[in-house]
Amino acid sequence: MGRILWWLLGVGIVLFLVRIVLCKTGLIHMVKKWRRTIIDLFHVYQHYKVPEFNGNNVQENHLYRKVHTYLNSLSSIEDSDFTNLFTGKKSNEIVLRLDRNQVVGDEFLGARVCWINGEDEEDGARSFVLKIRKADKRRILAPYLQHIHTVSDELEQRNNTELKMFINVVQGKNNGRWRSIPFNHPCTFDNIAMETDLKNKVKSDLESFLKGKQYYNRLGRVWKRSYLLYGPSGTGKSSFVAAMANFLDYDVYDIDLSKVADDSDLKMLLLQTRAKSVIVIEDLDRFVSAKSTAVSVSGILNFADSIITSCAAEERVMVFTMTSKEHIDPAMIRPGRVDVHIHFPLCDFTAFKTLASNYLGVKEHKLFPQVEGIFQNGASLSPAEIGELMIANRSSPTRALKHVISALQTDGDRRGNARRSFLESGSRRSTSEDASSEMSGPLCGGGGGGGSSPAVKEFRKLYGLLRIKSSRKSESYDAARDVRDG
Repeated sequence: MGRILWWLLGVGIVLFLVRIVLCKTGLIHMVKKWRRTIIDLFHVYQHYKVPEFNGNNVQENHLYRKVHTYLNSLSSIEDSDFTNLFTGKKSNEIVLRLDRNQVVGDEFLGARVCWINGEDEEDGARSFVLKIRKADKRRILAPYLQHIHTVSDELEQRNNTELKMFINVVQGKNNGRWRSIPFNHPCTFDNIAMETDLKNKVKSDLESFLKGKQYYNRLGRVWKRSYLLYGPSGTGKSSFVAAMANFLDYDVYDIDLSKVADDSDLKMLLLQTRAKSVIVIEDLDRFVSAKSTAVSVSGILNFADSIITSCAAEERVMVFTMTSKEHIDPAMIRPGRVDVHIHFPLCDFTAFKTLASNYLGVKEHKLFPQVEGIFQNGASLSPAEIGELMIANRSSPTRALKHVISALQTDGDRRGNARRSFLESGSRRSTSEDASSEMSGPLCGGGGGGGSSPAVKEFRKLYGLLRIKSSRKSESYDAARDVRDG
């Protein structure tokens, strides 16, 4: 009897030591893996693939995004052989993300399932593969997928406070054409330098769009809105796009036409965007006039308004920016393709006061009357130029205003004189409000070699500066189109 007790005690000690060795050396994980492998030999499994894109790699598979969100929330991701570590929203927050070709386990209703984060070696196509026992398939598959939908929706709503900005990349190994970064632009309609009346009209138009799904459906129209922002460089077009995105709480897709292979590739980019987004093409006139992109004018027309757009542009806002509409085919910006035209002129005194309040914290100053007088004489600069002067001298508002006055009296006065000269010559030729009519005849290069004269080049360069204050509000917003689509 004593021998048996000593033998049992010895066996217990040996097993205890073996357990310590396994745990301390990590052999326990190998034993568990071998155990799962042996058990797998006695079961038949079903595999379900969730690709990143539907069909022929055209549109995003929303289930893939939900599975991605769900799996990265599992605690079992720590047991994966290879896990990525990223910085979270807070500087001291660490986030774990599953790496490619790794396995993560999960349990649901007493059944164990496995997910494999796969990536094809040939074309780089990404997918998740669900491995589930056939004996458990009918019992848990449908409720398990519903569970994934529910959990991922809750996680997205909880973490959906951060907007994203997407930029297109050249077609490479991976199918995804968009790369994203956090969109943290601080510009809003509260701090943007713009006429209050125009700002309120734009906000009202965007609010009507947000609430207009049933209205657009009843009209048989795609629930989208398109804007054309035109004016000289530095007048705030890009900041206005950021203010729109922050107001709508939409992500931003910035399309670089120089990285688009052809017209079909441009359509593919549109198909891979998500709803609730602002899609932006900046400096459209530069690409069209210089023909510096493989995308044709026809491709841009179809991008703005076509059957593809009607299928893929639901709940989206499209924005095109340019310095002027002079060299643009009217068909590109006709009603239906572009709903609202907004002109961004050079800075006037009202915009200047907004800039002074935002940049310098000054609402009134003894130098304001002098600045107002200079503006009334026709001198002007872009908001970006004035803003830079204020930033450089923000420690002293008086010094900043003196620098602005000096700049207005030199470069700004030159611009003002050029504008006045054009308007005086324009009034002798025509009283039409249409810019193309004012610039008809030899000044537009029509015959006689007039189009290559220095004066004509100067007039064309200053085209964006010529629609000045006398009819600023009527030019700034196309009220007829706003009423039509309101």
